[in-house]
Amino acid sequence: MEAMDSSEGGTRAAAANPAMDLAAAAQAELAALAAAGRRRALRPPAGRDFCSNDYLGLARHPAIRAAMAAALAPSAEHPAPDLALGGGSSRLIRGEDPRWAALEDRFARFCGAEAALYFPSGYAANLSWLTVLARRGDIIFSDRLNHASLIDGMRLSGAERVRLPHLDLEAYAAAFRRHAAQPGRRRLAVVESVYSMEGDRAPVAALAALCAEHGVALVVDEAHATGVFGPNGAGWVAAAGWPPAVVAAVHTCGKAWGAAGAFVAGPAWLKDWLVNRARPFIFTTAPPPLLAVQLAAALDAAAAEPWRRERVRAAAHRLRERLAALGLMPPSAAENADSPIIPVLLGGDRRAVAVAERLAAAGFDVRAIRPPTVPEGTARLRLTVHADHRDEDLDALAQALHAAVAAEAA
Repeated sequence: MEAMDSSEGGTRAAAANPAMDLAAAAQAELAALAAAGRRRALRPPAGRDFCSNDYLGLARHPAIRAAMAAALAPSAEHPAPDLALGGGSSRLIRGEDPRWAALEDRFARFCGAEAALYFPSGYAANLSWLTVLARRGDIIFSDRLNHASLIDGMRLSGAERVRLPHLDLEAYAAAFRRHAAQPGRRRLAVVESVYSMEGDRAPVAALAALCAEHGVALVVDEAHATGVFGPNGAGWVAAAGWPPAVVAAVHTCGKAWGAAGAFVAGPAWLKDWLVNRARPFIFTTAPPPLLAVQLAAALDAAAAEPWRRERVRAAAHRLRERLAALGLMPPSAAENADSPIIPVLLGGDRRAVAVAERLAAAGFDVRAIRPPTVPEGTARLRLTVHADHRDEDLDALAQALHAAVAAEAA
C-alpha cells in the first residue's frame, strides 16, 4: 500500500512538471529580453502625450462624450433607452444593432467606397480580408515594413508571400514580372499608406497604376492616414480617386477617431464575402452599440472642426524642423514633412530606453520602440503629434530630447 501511495505521488509530481517547465522557459526568455534591453512592461500614461495615436485629440472630445451620455440617458421620448451595453452575440445571430449598419453606410460614403464592414480591431480586419481574398497557391506582394497584423494574415491565408524593399516601385514591378499571372492564381499587393514606425507615405496612385498595368489587386491599410490625410481625412486611396486596382482600404478607428475598431471599405461584393467567410467577424461577439454612437460623433466632430487636421500637419512640420535643426534627425522629404509620426533613430535598444526614461522624468510620455517591432539596429523613439499640441510644447520636447540624447552620450 505504501508503494502504491509513493507511485501515485510520483505520478502527480510528473503531471506538475509541464507547468513548471513552461514557467522556467518563460522566466529564462524574459531574463534574456531584459538583458538585451527588450523586456516590455505595462505602464500607464504619465506626462505630456507624445506617443499615442490620438492625432485629432478626439479621445476626450467633450461633444463626443455628450453624445455617448445622451445615448444612455433616459428622456421624455425614451424613458427606458434601448441601447444595449453589450453586443450579446455575433452580428450574424442577435448582435446586429441598426446603428452599425447606419455607421457602415455613412463611413463608405465618407471615404468614397461602395460599402464598408466594421471589425472590433484593425488586427481582426487585416486577418479577415487577407484570409478571404488570398488562399494557398496565391501570391501576396508585401512591403517589408508592413504591420504585424498584415504579416499574420498572410501567414494564415496560406498564400506565398513575396517580401519587397520598402516602397521600391521598381522592385514591385520586377516582382510582378517574376511572378506573372497564371490561371486560377490570385495576386495581391499590400501596403500601408502611412507607415506606423517610419511615418513615411506610400505612393498610392503610382503603385495602383503599376498594379493595374500588371493585373495585380491592391489593398491599402490606411490606419495612420485615416482622419489626417485625403479629402476631409478620408485617406490616400480616396485622394487618388479609388483607382480601379484598389480592391479594399482598411481604416482603423482607434487612432485619429479616438475610439476602437476598423472598417474594411470597398465594393459591395467584398462586404458580402467578408460577412460570409471572415472567421474573425463570424465568430466574434458584436461590439457594444455605444461604440457606434461614439464613432458617429467622432465623424461629426472631425467634420465640424477641420482645423484639427490642419493643426496636426502643421505641428508635425514644426517638430521635424526643430529636431533637424538640433541634429536629431535628417530633414524630412517634402512628402513626409507633415506626417504625425516622427521617428528618432537611436540604434541601440538600451540607449533608446534610457533616453525615453530621461524624457519621462522631464514630463514627456515618449516610448522606446525596439525589435522585433522595428528592424535590428533601428531602435528609436516614435514621436507623435496631436491637434492639441501647442508650439511651446513642441519646442520644449525638442529641447528635452536634445538634452537627453546628449546626457546619454556623455
